[in-house]
Amino acid sequence: MSTAQTQIATSDRKQQILQEAIAIIATEGYGKLTMRALARASGMKLGALQYHFRTREDMLRALAAYISDEYRQSFEALMPDVEASSLQEIVRFILDDVPGSALQSDRLFPQLWAMARVEPVMAELLDNIYVTYLDVMEERFVAVGSSAPRAEALALMSLLEGSTLFVGKECRWEDDADAVRDVVIKFIEARYANND
Repeated sequence: MSTAQTQIATSDRKQQILQEAIAIIATEGYGKLTMRALARASGMKLGALQYHFRTREDMLRALAAYISDEYRQSFEALMPDVEASSLQEIVRFILDDVPGSALQSDRLFPQLWAMARVEPVMAELLDNIYVTYLDVMEERFVAVGSSAPRAEALALMSLLEGSTLFVGKECRWEDDADAVRDVVIKFIEARYANND
């Protein structure tokens, strides 16, 4: 196997391991994500896992980068011309959470919020994701003539992210998720349709 092939195989294996880490966090909670549990879930011995990630901190950094990259790539693919995107399109993108379906975000993000309290790398991850969305939304609020674009963007982000706790998968009001999405879209259209 050539050096390039070895690097690709190692990269693919790291991605599989990170996907296992996401599955552990999303299904069992972040407290269950240990190097031993991750090695077991990945079908390898701890020493083999440490070949890819020497420490838990290394693994968490790679996990944060992986999640952030998934969101960045999806955002760039679905909204290649952000400046031309309407506020409604941006809100739909966030509500539909396309990268989140692969990342189990309904269950993952509440765990990441908790992890951010004790793991600085996860706090940085969430900040990076939210700053990207917040900046884009604030720009759109400026474009539609908002008198308080930053405050409106923050309020809307709070609403959108908070809905995960109430109408996300396996939440008490999961059956109301589509209705909540429709209400948020109608609110945005009623308030900003003529300005966008």
